[in-house]
Amino acid sequence: MNYKRIFFSFIAILFISMVASSPAPKWKPFKKLEKIGQRVRDGIIKAGPAVQVVGEAAAILKPAQG
Repeated sequence: MNYKRIFFSFIAILFISMVASSPAPKWKPFKKLEKIGQRVRDGIIKAGPAVQVVGEAAAILKPAQG
């Protein structure tokens, strides 16, 4: 008999049954990625007015120099 094939099949079935029966994964990479995205978005929203002021200041200085 081919014991390697039987052993591999048993391990594969055992692994699939463990993954299928777990209620929730302990490691949640997508949740962490979502939080990072939210923080980046919030940072951009908060930096918007400051970037606008810098742009206006640069526009005011440019004609004065030329």
